Amino acid sequence: MSATDRVGERLRAARQDKGWTLEELAGQAGASVSTLSRLESGKRQASLELLVPLTRLLGIRLDDLVAEPADPRVRRPATNRDGHIVAPLTREDSPVQTFKVTFPPRVAPPEPRVHEGFEWFYVLSGRVRLVLDDSELVLVPGEAAEFDTRTPHSISAVGPRPAEVVSIFSPDGARLHTRTTV
Repeated sequence: MSATDRVGERLRAARQDKGWTLEELAGQAGASVSTLSRLESGKRQASLELLVPLTRLLGIRLDDLVAEPADPRVRRPATNRDGHIVAPLTREDSPVQTFKVTFPPRVAPPEPRVHEGFEWFYVLSGRVRLVLDDSELVLVPGEAAEFDTRTPHSISAVGPRPAEVVSIFSPDGARLHTRTTV
């Protein structure tokens, strides 16, 4: 089904969301009920002179009627940054960046960092060492943490195995933690 084939069904859905009958919309738009009915059923091609007043009345955009549905799959490659495998779980233009991060095991925690942003993570597997300022915590699967990244912090796997987390960053945090240096 092409984008233009969906105009009628999307127009009908917008009208029904408003709770309007064909008669009510036709009256407000200065169009005939028959024209709107044929448009909604796909038996009439839409013209801009008909669609513009309809979209204004319904509070939608022309793009809402013709936009192709986006592929919901995220197809961004995982990267390896200093032994950390960072797999994106959201699109690059998403307002919040989410990643699955695999931390290699370390005997000692890395040097704490400070930067603008906020971070949240959930432990999927392994044991995670979170150093926040002067305290050190070990989180296990099913536990989560959130913190302001202006606090000196470091995250690493503790024990003999890697640890996996789902991590959500503010844009500043995502830039620092997930971008490879060139």
